[in-house]
Amino acid sequence: MISTGGVDFVAGLYRRYAADLVGVVAQQRALAADGRVRPGLDDLEAEITYLLLRQLRPEHVVEIGTCRGWTTSWLLSALRDNGCGRLVSFRRTRRPSAVPPELAEDRWTVHTGDVRARLEALPETTDFLLLDAAHTARFGRWYVRTVFPRLASGTPVGVHEVYRGRSAWVGREGGVVLDWLAERDVPHFTVAPRRVPQTFAALLDLRRELGVEGARGTSVNPMIWFEMP
Repeated sequence: MISTGGVDFVAGLYRRYAADLVGVVAQQRALAADGRVRPGLDDLEAEITYLLLRQLRPEHVVEIGTCRGWTTSWLLSALRDNGCGRLVSFRRTRRPSAVPPELAEDRWTVHTGDVRARLEALPETTDFLLLDAAHTARFGRWYVRTVFPRLASGTPVGVHEVYRGRSAWVGREGGVVLDWLAERDVPHFTVAPRRVPQTFAALLDLRRELGVEGARGTSVNPMIWFEMP
């Protein structure tokens, strides 16, 4: 898995799914260009998440935190390309989504409102969880106590906005999550350039070799991925 396989595991996914990934990047570049969506995850964050879903082929994906649909479109693209799986998203905004209808089809369910009051809407089984909502310590404490215990051991999780520079976003969600992982001796993977510059550089070189040009740019990469203990 990604937390133990590290950069070699991720590089293998890039090589395996490069042709499909190039097509999705072009799709996402067009989505960003029409001005209806503000890209969230940067290139490496989005691409690695897409690649993980391609490899894992999850049936039930949960996304806590979405707005106009940039990240959602990446998730749905992976499910489309797998030919299986459904996505359940939670968002607080009522602004119209920019997710292309052909991606949503019958594979996407979205719930509007505070997820903390909608726990009954979570699927009984979650095969992949992505968290990109309120990046506060309070929200982080809520989900490590409330959502994480609902996940089976080995469930892959991605959390956005964890690293800023070399360290966690101290005093906010990132610090809460990393403390939770450290207490349980759970490893995680990141491509944050100031945290792991060699990993970051190696993946940029590989993307150039494979002709993966990116949809919005790569500069921050504060996301982490890990598996539930």
